[in-house]
Amino acid sequence: MHEEDDPDEVSAGPTPAGEDERLVRSVLRVCDAVGTFIEYWGFKAIHGRVWALLALRAEPMAQIEIAQMLGVSRSLISGAIAELTTHGLVRAVGDHRNAPYIAVMDFWPTIADVLRSREWMLLEQARLALEAAVQAAERSAEAGTPVRFDVGRMQILLALTELGQTLLRTLISARAPRVPERLGGWLRGATGLVRKLRRAV
Repeated sequence: MHEEDDPDEVSAGPTPAGEDERLVRSVLRVCDAVGTFIEYWGFKAIHGRVWALLALRAEPMAQIEIAQMLGVSRSLISGAIAELTTHGLVRAVGDHRNAPYIAVMDFWPTIADVLRSREWMLLEQARLALEAAVQAAERSAEAGTPVRFDVGRMQILLALTELGQTLLRTLISARAPRVPERLGGWLRGATGLVRKLRRAV
């Protein structure tokens, strides 16, 4: 459920005393944008909004403050904070019940986990399907059965899929020292395959 569906959602509270109302509105727009973007990575929009607010805030924020500023219910924030904490994206400052929270800025490990568990599997499914199609076409050709599919293009698409997996593997290990060299090799390989694909069309 997204925060827009939450029955306890309330309108954003008044701007805290001493704060620039225009700045607060601008920050909230950033939070909304991050919320929309982070949905792509398998999270809910509220996760992105909460994380962005904590990331931009100069000091830790209590859950009630987050709820008031985002204009959502305390229960929605409580659930979002619990999930973000589990993913290592926010952490409490202190160990008391109402401890405020800050954003963990090193969020790449979480993104890498999503890439590894979702995008990698999608590419692997495509690779296996293409590999099976190539093998079936080759068997048909060997048996003398007419093949009305372009095996060369199948092989190029298979190579492109494998190249996509190589790029994904490089992104997942983005902290490795040789990543720039790996990306350079990937780009050279991709350029060659695209040229082959154009010639095959």
